Amino acid sequence: MAVLALDTSAAVAVSLVSEDGARLASRASDERRRHAESLAPLIEEVLAEAGIEVGDLTAVVAGTGPAPFTGLRVGLVTARTLALTLDIPVLGVPSLDALAVQAISDLGLRPGTEILATSDARRKEVYWARYRVVALEGPHGFPVAERLAGPDVDRAGFVAQAQLAPPETEDGQLPVVIGEGAMLYPEFLPVADDAPLVPDATVLARLALVRRAAGEEQPSEPLYLRRPDVHEPARTSTAPTTGGVA
Repeated sequence: MAVLALDTSAAVAVSLVSEDGARLASRASDERRRHAESLAPLIEEVLAEAGIEVGDLTAVVAGTGPAPFTGLRVGLVTARTLALTLDIPVLGVPSLDALAVQAISDLGLRPGTEILATSDARRKEVYWARYRVVALEGPHGFPVAERLAGPDVDRAGFVAQAQLAPPETEDGQLPVVIGEGAMLYPEFLPVADDAPLVPDATVLARLALVRRAAGEEQPSEPLYLRRPDVHEPARTSTAPTTGGVA
């Protein structure tokens, strides 16, 4: 039995883990404009590598963003379709939550350290959320971070002004900045050395399993945070003018 995790909030990331969170197989593709074409082959590859049949899946985990509409929708629709077909749960995890937890391990952050996680929102904006490290190992041996603010979307300069200006953290340190959103605007958001830039689908899966064990709700609603780039134009009235005011 295994859990499949998908994230299309940035690159396309797919991972297959056991029920105890051990990585069985993983793949990633940096095709930012071809999420739909990339996702299905990656799913097939991880299943084949692990020797797992699709019918053996016990849950599907989906990164819920925040992210632009088109790419994020591909992952969520795929996850929901698989879950519905197999009659298994779909577990939603905000992609920035996974990125923050990933940073704790990758950077060796200590409890109390704050993290500013970012991703590319296009339109010269970034998605962001701020976290505090609670523990290096929680009840399931997995790092724990609490979200302090966000997720939200804004221009990098405004995010820096609000999140990196005094007052700083309680110990006088600025948050550790991670994520590719910041990497695009280093003049405002200095990315920490060796910081993770995009979510790891394996971390996404493990975080979902920890939250499921804790009995937390994990809705799979997407975090778009703003209207899609393309939408139906507003309708105009065709009622005749009467020449007076009712």
